Amino acid sequence: MFAVVDIAGRQYTVNPNDTITVPSLHEQAGTSVRFDRVLLVGDGTAVTVGTPHVTGVHVEGTILHHGKNKTVTVFKKKRRKGYRVSRGHRQGQTRVEITKIVQ
Repeated sequence: MFAVVDIAGRQYTVNPNDTITVPSLHEQAGTSVRFDRVLLVGDGTAVTVGTPHVTGVHVEGTILHHGKNKTVTVFKKKRRKGYRVSRGHRQGQTRVEITKIVQ
């Protein structure tokens, strides 16, 4: 069984026992989360597509840990002016283990 889930504006294809990396969630590590915006569900023989979401289906998962992504370097420069600024940014992310897909 698999599902396509919308989490924070991004779509993820998930199976039970998968581990995915999503944008930062506000729950504590070790707690369970529920994702209700399921766009598509398939069980190997039949596929159900929502308009826009499949009703009565949700995906449950457990938060493993929070972290940060790799550094993105932001460099600004204006030529012939001596203006140079270098900054970095690390986006927060959360690792989630998918426990089950409930229909």
